[in-house]
Amino acid sequence: MEKEDNTEGEDSRMSADFGTVEELKQSWQKWVNDRAAYQEHNPFSNNRAMTVQFKKEEEGYGKPREGSETERRGMEAHTHVGKEVEELCQIIASIGETGEDGKIKVTFGKLFEKYVTISNKLVGVLMRARKHGRIAFEGEMLWQRRDDHVVITLLQ
Repeated sequence: MEKEDNTEGEDSRMSADFGTVEELKQSWQKWVNDRAAYQEHNPFSNNRAMTVQFKKEEEGYGKPREGSETERRGMEAHTHVGKEVEELCQIIASIGETGEDGKIKVTFGKLFEKYVTISNKLVGVLMRARKHGRIAFEGEMLWQRRDDHVVITLLQ
């Protein structure tokens, strides 16, 4: 009999710590339902029930969900690249020479020599700065030695 009394004490402690069996069942079912809903939209899931067709005209196309980690990381990367572009423009302004049109210009070779001590990704930053309308230069991509004579113009 003592054993039965002892078991009842354990049951009451377990129900206080974990709730009733029905509560556990409901909690588990909620998790299962949430997971199933998530997998319906997961493009890598084998259980994908619906096909999501994205259209370029839709608002938010090609952008992460608001408040997501992807959005946060993208904003941080955008800020970082913006700082790199700003630094590049400052270097061009400091080592460049003012041309006849009043704009500061520097050759790629001279810029590469100066910038290589600061960063090893000059060409990528140059392309980004051109995309944002901060600089101009001829050609698609600049290569060390081959394009040392190409003039880079600071627009802003």
